[in-house]
Amino acid sequence: QVELVESGGGLVQAGGSLRLSCAASGRTFSTYAMAWFRQAPGKEREFVAAINMNTYYADSVKGRFTISRDNAKNTVYLQMNSLKPEDTAVYYCAAVAAILGTVVQVRTWRYWGQGTQVTVSS
Repeated sequence: QVELVESGGGLVQAGGSLRLSCAASGRTFSTYAMAWFRQAPGKEREFVAAINMNTYYADSVKGRFTISRDNAKNTVYLQMNSLKPEDTAVYYCAAVAAILGTVVQVRTWRYWGQGTQVTVSS
């Protein structure tokens, strides 16, 4: 069992930056693939970024967001720069022991955090 707790969300003006953190329980964190998804009101949950041996990004955030991990701290990060109002959403951390599907699909990921709200004002 893996428990995920997100933090770092908040209100920021367009063009600003935020760094999200996701703290994971478990002694095998370093072997897990990790991801960030987001869900805006009235929309489906969508893929943002993932990391295992490689990193993956949605086209909408490529060049602005960076996913990274610190295995010593059991933490994955999402550095978000040049934020836009359309980035407003609840951001969720996800984990899976092995990626068997495609990273962009919600069903690929087994464990989920409760989410953290990110609001970008124009």
